[in-house]
Amino acid sequence: QVQLVESGGGLVQAGGSLKLSCAASGRAFSMYTMAWFRQAPEKEREFVAAISRRDIYTYYAASVKGRVAISRDNAKNTVYLQMNGLKSEDTAVYYCAADGTLRLPASRVEGEYDYWGQGTQVTVSS
Repeated sequence: QVQLVESGGGLVQAGGSLKLSCAASGRAFSMYTMAWFRQAPEKEREFVAAISRRDIYTYYAASVKGRVAISRDNAKNTVYLQMNGLKSEDTAVYYCAADGTLRLPASRVEGEYDYWGQGTQVTVSS
């Protein structure tokens, strides 16, 4: 069982930056592929980024590639999402997710993630 708690969301002007954090409970954090998804109002939840268990591989949605960086610190049971050059279309609730199944490449399908956080709101004002 893994519990995930996101933090770091907020209101930022277009072009600004935010760093989201997701703290995980449990001792098996390093055995999970971690990902960030987001859901904008009246839209489906969509994949943003994922990182493999040992921080070897990272994956990004085309819409954020070059502006976003996912990282993890297995010693701190935490995964991060650094977001730069934020745009109004990045406004969404951002969710952290954990996948206990080893997949290469990492999944971009929300149904394949086992655990989810409660989400953190990111609002970008233009």
